[in-house]
Amino acid sequence: MKSLDFSPAVLAALGAAALFGASTPFAKLFAGSVSPFLLAGLLYLGSGVGLTLVRLFRDRGWKSPGLPMVEWPWLLGAIAAGGVAGPVLLMAGLAHTEAATASLLLNLEAVLTAVLAWVVFRENADRRIVLGMVLIVAGGALLAVPGAGQATAGFAGPALIAAACLAWAVDNNLTRKVSASDALFIAGIKGLVAGSVNLGVALFAGSTLPTVTVAAPAMLIGFLGYGVSLVLFVLALRGLGAARTGAYFSTAPFIGAATAILMLGDSTSLLFWLASALMAAGVWLHLTERHEHEHSHEALEHRHRHVHDAHHQHEHDFEWDGTEPHTHPHRHIPVTHKHAHYPDIHHRHRHS
Repeated sequence: MKSLDFSPAVLAALGAAALFGASTPFAKLFAGSVSPFLLAGLLYLGSGVGLTLVRLFRDRGWKSPGLPMVEWPWLLGAIAAGGVAGPVLLMAGLAHTEAATASLLLNLEAVLTAVLAWVVFRENADRRIVLGMVLIVAGGALLAVPGAGQATAGFAGPALIAAACLAWAVDNNLTRKVSASDALFIAGIKGLVAGSVNLGVALFAGSTLPTVTVAAPAMLIGFLGYGVSLVLFVLALRGLGAARTGAYFSTAPFIGAATAILMLGDSTSLLFWLASALMAAGVWLHLTERHEHEHSHEALEHRHRHVHDAHHQHEHDFEWDGTEPHTHPHRHIPVTHKHAHYPDIHHRHRHS
């Protein structure tokens, strides 16, 4: 029997999934009383403001993120897709879909993330991962059938949630391009920009600012479910690549569904549990994947937080006190070896 892989990157992905999954049913509580744009703005502002304060405390003041100019277009594209379009589509979909069904439909984000990673960004696709994705899609298709999950008003809700998943899939693949940079800055700037845009659109459309009793809990949900979750997600992207991170993150809907059923009293049906079983089988295939072959690393220069492991054997051009992990520009020399690996920031090679 294959063992489960619980490396730091996997734990980061699962932590991100837990926080985001639990946030969806709680966001549903506000969907009927607050407009989608306003709710999305509050969620992302909570994320951006909270993470910015954490970063200021960590760095003891403002410090430049050191993001290379070539990476800014990737980050801005990710913000537009995942920070502006995605949350609005999700909030609109939640207004027509019960929380447990919506939580499970969010598994489509992993599928779409993987498809873009494989087709557009040329990440490796193992048969085990592909089969897992097929099972997840089958589960999502069952949930889209009227009456399969809970009281869903036709296809409008599931279609909007699927569109949100596509927006986040684009976001995930673009964020992968900048995942070696400061995760707190990446997640924080996403939250500030996306929150400001959505809040501005909401106010322009006629919404009024909510009371503190509404804004405060919504922003707290955003800080944990969108902010801290996104920081962990970026760290997972750094270590796993977009497709595998999306696969691990697909455990989020199960956490959301469990929260909705246990805490909000959502009902279930036989098809709902069948869809859950299909998705669970797909996730298990992802969690038990092992990818190993001989591969070559080309010379590479970049900057990220690291320890001196098999991929970081370099000298320092500054006085080093031996503290690890640490961050500085460093160069990787060409090497060929064999070990189990993911398409992380050091293993973005092609396969024969």
